[in-house]
Amino acid sequence: MITLRQIQRLWDARKYRHVMQDLLAARVESSPRLASYLSVSAGRTAAAALALIRLDELDQAHTPLAATLLRCIIASQGTDGGWDDPLLCSLCVRALLTARGQGLAIDRGLKSLANLQKPEGIWPAESLRRMPADSFVSAFILLQLGGFELFRNTVRLDDAVRWFEKNEPVLDGESTKLWTHAALRIGVATRRPHQRVSAISMWS
Repeated sequence: MITLRQIQRLWDARKYRHVMQDLLAARVESSPRLASYLSVSAGRTAAAALALIRLDELDQAHTPLAATLLRCIIASQGTDGGWDDPLLCSLCVRALLTARGQGLAIDRGLKSLANLQKPEGIWPAESLRRMPADSFVSAFILLQLGGFELFRNTVRLDDAVRWFEKNEPVLDGESTKLWTHAALRIGVATRRPHQRVSAISMWS
């Protein structure tokens, strides 16, 4: 896995795509769709969020680089409390929750996700409530945040879980993989057998 020194070197060189690629390589949520999406749509902000999560795993959440990454994430937060779209918003909130994070930026991000949650319980791919729901984006959101009580208390988690339990047999492969790991984090059983998850590969 990528180290603090490697992240610092890539960040200083503004090689944000390399930061994302290296950090995603060993993650359970890694997929061609996610890598392509983050590289094109999210850039520097996604790299900062992924890097801050990794620094937390390395017990380096209080380094100067972590402070720089934190400022980057907060500076890119929109006036509605989100970050461009629900997937990126969940990633940024997950990063802000590292090192027992709390505060207005997190509250606003979670409220933005709650406002975008569709009646059936899952989220669209874009920050427009009228857009169709997206199982991949929704499973990613649940994987990032489903283990946090603050998230559970802000969104309609039960509705989201019920949607996935009902639609699990027809999910595409990438959505199934994310949902399987999200379900483990949330603490619900899935219908499909899944491989044992390594603690090293999961975001804590």
